[in-house]
Amino acid sequence: MLLGIVAGSMHATIQHQFYHGKRLLVVDLADADWARTGEYLIAVDAVDSGIGDRVLVLDEGNGARQVLSDPAGPVRSVIVGIVDTVSL
Repeated sequence: MLLGIVAGSMHATIQHQFYHGKRLLVVDLADADWARTGEYLIAVDAVDSGIGDRVLVLDEGNGARQVLSDPAGPVRSVIVGIVDTVSL
């Protein structure tokens, strides 16, 4: 699991049918203090998050396919939660 901040969205006019009806969001990865690490990923949104939201990202294909209920989906990253706080 990774922490991130939604930075924007991505649209593709030509895409695999798996992605039809799904939102792709650009997520800046962050550390536990919400400082951006300079890395990013593109994830399918499963929780209706939006730009600026602090999110929890599952970056593992098998788990992402299970969350999206498609055992053959070509996906690696999915946003699985909107984070309110992080306590260490």
